[in-house]
Amino acid sequence: MIRSAITVSLVSEARGGPFVFWDDLSGAFSRTAKLGFDAIEIFAPGPDAVEDKLLRGLIDQYGLPVAAVGTGAGMVKHGLNLTDSDAGRRRQARDFIRGMIDWGAKYGAPAIIGSMQGKWGGAISRERALELLAEALNELGDHAAACGVPLVYEPLNRYETNLLTTMSEGSGFLRSLKTKNVRLLADLFHMNIEEANVAQGLRDAGRYLGHVHFVDSNRRAAGLGHTDFGPIAAALRELNFAGYVSAEAFPLPDSDTAAKKTIESYRNLFKT
Repeated sequence: MIRSAITVSLVSEARGGPFVFWDDLSGAFSRTAKLGFDAIEIFAPGPDAVEDKLLRGLIDQYGLPVAAVGTGAGMVKHGLNLTDSDAGRRRQARDFIRGMIDWGAKYGAPAIIGSMQGKWGGAISRERALELLAEALNELGDHAAACGVPLVYEPLNRYETNLLTTMSEGSGFLRSLKTKNVRLLADLFHMNIEEANVAQGLRDAGRYLGHVHFVDSNRRAAGLGHTDFGPIAAALRELNFAGYVSAEAFPLPDSDTAAKKTIESYRNLFKT
């Protein structure tokens, strides 16, 4: 069954980013449950940012699992990435992600690596950057496996990375890894920029597809842009996708409207 989720950001440095709910974790849980979403995705400043007692209490109170946890605060808050030319900074990046894996795993949630993958350029060639990324994903993927969760890697659009930008590139890269515990995140906004055909891009991800960011062409809630979601829903069904389609979208015109539009689109596409 394809399940719904929605994002909440607790990272002040990411203000203005594509997250539906902001700052108030308890309020986000309440609204997420009231609107009928299946889970919540959390973008936190770090692994110690939310008290375990508080989060477990919210999970139990509202019956909402954590779909995934983002690691992007490592980049936006600390400037860390896995392909930095400085070995010490790369190690700090891995340590930050390892901490996020440990934190998410306590709630059965995978960690997502997006912006922390970094870029190539300057002292780092593309070939070397991909070697560094592979080393990091092998190490972190195995660590996540030991914690009982997958690791999720997200190809980004060309304006945010120059490493891997399509699902085909992503799945090919994952096939080359030693670890078998890394899955792809298909973000429909990034795919709208990079894929010739978004539905085919999902098929290119194939068995590696682990998570979907459910968002429209303009990074607003699904249904508020020009994306044709019919073929996308059909492709996910063909793949027997059983993960989350999670709204990582701008809170426009406001958080509540974006959330309501998302769940309406989800039900029209996946509950028929």
